[in-house]
Amino acid sequence: MKTMCFTVAVLAMTCIALNLGFAGDHPHAIAYEKCAKACSDCQRMCELCTTHCAKQVAAGKKEHLKTLQTCQDCATHCSAAASIVARQGPFSGLICKACAEACKRCGDECEKTKEEGIMKKCAEECRKCEKACRDMLSHDDGR
Repeated sequence: MKTMCFTVAVLAMTCIALNLGFAGDHPHAIAYEKCAKACSDCQRMCELCTTHCAKQVAAGKKEHLKTLQTCQDCATHCSAAASIVARQGPFSGLICKACAEACKRCGDECEKTKEEGIMKKCAEECRKCEKACRDMLSHDDGR
């Protein structure tokens, strides 16, 4: 019985110790949280933009095909990043590097047709996500 109580106590202390580095208002926790939210927001906007671009392509505006594909890929990167970063997974840095680059490319592509409101909004969300990912990378310690 003593051994079991000791084991539970050690396990509890270990769990607490592991979480101390990312608890509460710690700068790491804030950076991860902001990044996960920005990725989630960007993913939804890219999905909306994909639908817009699909309608434009269907209407004969073939120049929207590349943006449609770019937004699809960016949304997939952002979705994966939001999940991994939200749980502060060990591959957070890896996915955020890729996500930041995807957002940069998607934002660049959407800015080419930013006279359309949704394209402008998508480019803006991509820029926010790119920044949040790069900010998070400065806090990532390779967990």
